Amino acid sequence: MNNNNTIGFIGAGNMAYALISGLIEGGYSPNNIKASDASKDVLSLRNNQFNLEVFTDNLKLASACDVIVLAVKPQILSSVCKEIASITEHNTLFISIAAGIRSVDINRWLGGKASIVRAMPNTPALLGKGASGVYANELVSEKQRNLSKKILDSVGISFWVDDELMLDAVTALSGSGPAYFFLMVESMAKAGVALGLDNDTAQLLSIQTALGASMMASNSEGTTPQQLRANVTSPNGTTQAAINSFQDQNFEMIVSHAMRAAFERARVIGSELGEDE
Repeated sequence: MNNNNTIGFIGAGNMAYALISGLIEGGYSPNNIKASDASKDVLSLRNNQFNLEVFTDNLKLASACDVIVLAVKPQILSSVCKEIASITEHNTLFISIAAGIRSVDINRWLGGKASIVRAMPNTPALLGKGASGVYANELVSEKQRNLSKKILDSVGISFWVDDELMLDAVTALSGSGPAYFFLMVESMAKAGVALGLDNDTAQLLSIQTALGASMMASNSEGTTPQQLRANVTSPNGTTQAAINSFQDQNFEMIVSHAMRAAFERARVIGSELGEDE
């Protein structure tokens, strides 16, 4: 990746850690990465890990960077944007990873002339296996689009959506999705214990099964998940009995309703937190 751009992270928590790690592992110079955070302990940790220049003043950091990654909680994004709004005249690229907060509101808080990319990454980015949906407002140049995608691709895969509303769908699917699988793994382990396995064995088997199934789905090019499921489901066998039980309880509808709830919550967050105080 081109090292000419200076990238600043406002918020140096887990997702910032993942992106900084991915950038450096991909060859980006730590000299061109900076971070700010309200916690001096977090800043000290990032400085020790990556030898970055760190700031407690967001405006000072923003003034020294070409790209600003807004990696703060949605609840404080408004105040952070207003704090650094004076730098938008320098054609800075802003990348927000705050769930739900719309680009039009971010742009208003930044003064109305900001190049904004919104991204919805997920926690597997910490392992370089993330998935991000990405949206750009009309002020983002092609060069800035390419740069933002390279940043996000450093921790997994990313793809553009033309309709910003689709980022809420991405949130419901991949943004919140890891928790769905953790719940499944947790539930399978508990069921294994109920069937007589000890807790450690049940957890190990559940985690390894999820890992193996995910790798099979990822590595079976041209084979759909439906086909993979059919391949391991013998007629009248044990897997068929379990699948029948899932379907009797309308498993697909349970998943659909859960994702719809996440989608609607993302929209509510955007509406509530996008309002001016």
